[in-house]
Amino acid sequence: MGAASNDDSEEHEFGEDQSTDNDATSSNHDDASAQQPMTCSTKSSPADSSVVFSPELLGMYYARLFPYQMLYSWLSYDPTTINPHNNNNTTKNGTSNNTTTFPRREFSMTIEPTPGNEVYIRYQSFLSQEELTTAIQKRRPTKIDIGAVFNYPPKDNKSLPSGKLQTQERELVFDIDLTDYDGVRNCGCDGAKICPKCWTFMGMAMEVMDEGLRNDFGFEHVAWFYSGRRGVHCWVCDDGARKLTNEARSAVATYFEVNLGSDKNKNFNLSSPLHPMLSRAYDILEPRFVESVLPEEGHGLLSTRASWTKLLMTLPKQANSVAAKLEEKWGSKRDTTTPEEKWDELKTALLAFIGKSGNSKAPKNLSNADRSRVESWPVETVFKYVYPRLDINVSKMQNHLLKSPFCVHPKTGRVCVPIEVSNFASFDPFQVPTLGQLMKELDDFEAADKSENDTDVTFDWQKTSLKEPFEKFQKSFLVPLLNEERRMQREEREKRAAVMGDF
Repeated sequence: MGAASNDDSEEHEFGEDQSTDNDATSSNHDDASAQQPMTCSTKSSPADSSVVFSPELLGMYYARLFPYQMLYSWLSYDPTTINPHNNNNTTKNGTSNNTTTFPRREFSMTIEPTPGNEVYIRYQSFLSQEELTTAIQKRRPTKIDIGAVFNYPPKDNKSLPSGKLQTQERELVFDIDLTDYDGVRNCGCDGAKICPKCWTFMGMAMEVMDEGLRNDFGFEHVAWFYSGRRGVHCWVCDDGARKLTNEARSAVATYFEVNLGSDKNKNFNLSSPLHPMLSRAYDILEPRFVESVLPEEGHGLLSTRASWTKLLMTLPKQANSVAAKLEEKWGSKRDTTTPEEKWDELKTALLAFIGKSGNSKAPKNLSNADRSRVESWPVETVFKYVYPRLDINVSKMQNHLLKSPFCVHPKTGRVCVPIEVSNFASFDPFQVPTLGQLMKELDDFEAADKSENDTDVTFDWQKTSLKEPFEKFQKSFLVPLLNEERRMQREEREKRAAVMGDF
């Protein structure tokens, strides 16, 4: 299911590249000071936390808080880079001796040279963390996108023969946006608006996708990020995932895709028996659906007479008698059932109608196809509201760009922070810090007694509320990922030694 066009879209038509490769790869040491442990000389002016975004605040974020070392360590896939104090394997300009991956990685930047004039620059690449830092701090992009690893540095694309620049690997990525749920958001939100009620859709999607990626495909290194506004992004970083062909990526994405129907085409029929992946998804989603969609404090699907009448009208016409009986019962003044109890009652009535409950018998004129349709209705209803709605085109191609984690959404001023699937319930998108809040936190930290605060602080982001999500990301995702890379590299060396007889 494709996502609607919106500010989070990964397709760009902003204009011509008005920069040069030299601009992108400048190595001015004065501009590259951010992420140098405890030596940042750029200080923030007194911060106004009510201002969520401005070019000046963005510049301060890139100068002091953007986690260059963490992003470089991740995208280089070099185990020696995990420790920022380990300089034994880096050259003078910050390039790791062990990685050839990072210099061939495409970055794109959306810059705004003058207010309202957005310029989109593709095919940027950098030899080192230092070069990346310098380019970002110089350009102050309002958006950074990450692309594939090519066979040549993408910045050389204009000097290469046509068709010579080819993608070689790229993380398997997924994009889920709340705008694709507009048809089922009964909370009053649509478009870019979100609220705690509809935000729960993202948690349900993440849980289903994470389970499938890990259990059905065996992926282990799966990272989730808040998009900064109204969605979530998933990065699958296993070596096998990064090497997937476009055809294989399309197959994985299509595996999760369910045709939920549309305004023009209401047909939505699941196969019977239900695929094991979909059966598992229903087991995950139905309790969340009951908790978050049915009650008045959710989307009110069974909270009022008007809402339950509307839902009962979606039953297959063969079950009209079930709808009529429940409509009459629930409309009685004596009925005090809760939305959850109504849902259970509805499912029980449908099973009885098709002869799958107690001594009940299905109508003689009910065909097997009709029986299957009635039986599938609860599953289809749950999926219609809360099954993951993927922008599948983002996942299909190696050369598709996706917003970089850790950057800032210009509409909200909020940072694209990591999200733990297991702790989604405690993640509040409205509490993700804005640029103004982060600068205020820096001021407050540095105004306090340094003898108490400076212990174990390596980077300035550790002085702010970014400390917890960034450090969790390092510990639970980045370290295991690079440990796996170290193991694979050791096995490859041993294999080559065995072939050459060098033991």
